[in-house]
Amino acid sequence: MGEPTQAAARASGSSFYTGMRILPRAQREAMFEIYAFCRAVDDIADDPGPREPRLAALAKWRSDIDAVYAVAPTPLAGLARAVREFDLQREDFLAIIDGMEMDVVTDIRAPDGATLDLYCDRVACAVGRLSVRVFGMARETGLALAHHLGRALQLTNILRDLDEDAAMGRLYLPREALRDAGIISTDPHTALSHPLLDHACGVVVALAKAEFAAANALMARTPRRIVRAPRIMAQAYRLILDRLIARGFTPPRAPVRLPRAKILLIVLSNLL
Repeated sequence: MGEPTQAAARASGSSFYTGMRILPRAQREAMFEIYAFCRAVDDIADDPGPREPRLAALAKWRSDIDAVYAVAPTPLAGLARAVREFDLQREDFLAIIDGMEMDVVTDIRAPDGATLDLYCDRVACAVGRLSVRVFGMARETGLALAHHLGRALQLTNILRDLDEDAAMGRLYLPREALRDAGIISTDPHTALSHPLLDHACGVVVALAKAEFAAANALMARTPRRIVRAPRIMAQAYRLILDRLIARGFTPPRAPVRLPRAKILLIVLSNLL
């Protein structure tokens, strides 16, 4: 198989590295490139440093993506190859950068539903739109899967990372759900210590479940070999969601992570 690429080495730290490894070589390398790009811009968004240098770093990434789509040579040769081979769309890469910029411009705290929808579309569904092209899905089905599964994964991330996000001054639970639960404060630590937090999180749980159901219905109508990778992601994240529900959301909240052995079992079940 040869030496791992820099993108593959970076992806090796991902929970889904094993799932990406099952793809044919060209698809696998393209997914590693997409993942490495997402990690790079996500690291900028989560950097605790001043905002201006991070905004400049994201602007540099926009220029780098423009170079990938230009005729001129680019240092991002692996990503450029993936773009050519799978007709990856420039606007999806730029949407991901725009989503990361939302976190840099201001610390998101209890966004309204429309803002949360936009954020999910940029940081998750756009990644899905790139991925389904690599998987070789039919256009309409692929776009629908990217939408539903992207939202399902991102909403699960929001529920899983409540305390981690609060430590960075962020709170992604929708404002309407918090207010319906009687939580008025948008301060992350105040909201997350509220005794009725379970009610607000329950709204997001219901949204995530509905998105998983829609994604699973789409994958059930698609040849299994094409959707092995997204099925693995959906099954793993749905298991995380189930564990979060079983644990509850009122403090203290023990971290919920999926052991690599469990991910391997999910991968194997999709290969057999």
